[in-house]
Amino acid sequence: MLGKIPGMDGIGAATGKQLGGIDHLRQSIRDILTTPIGSRVMRRDYGSRLFELIDAPINRSTLLEIYAATAEAIAKWEPRFRLQKVVAASAAPGVVVLDMTGEYLPDGQVVTLDGIEVK
Repeated sequence: MLGKIPGMDGIGAATGKQLGGIDHLRQSIRDILTTPIGSRVMRRDYGSRLFELIDAPINRSTLLEIYAATAEAIAKWEPRFRLQKVVAASAAPGVVVLDMTGEYLPDGQVVTLDGIEVK
């Protein structure tokens, strides 16, 4: 785990323990992508459009929309990460697993976040 960024630490959803650096970034991105827009009280615009797309037939057009929805959500809600590339490691109606590469802005390191599952 990289050094902690002031104000960007959090609590691990699975463990309840303090989480920081790349681990916190991964958790944050997973939360953004798996939250349907309109579902969070007092923050109705938080989340991603992926739930509009997840059950669509998997074809080139749908994959492009999934990539666009991923990029839009990360650009809007995750200031620590500049997305450079996203690909579907696997995709089927109802579930897509995304691998992404980008710059972790606090230290400029290029990181790969593999296996982010959206159902």
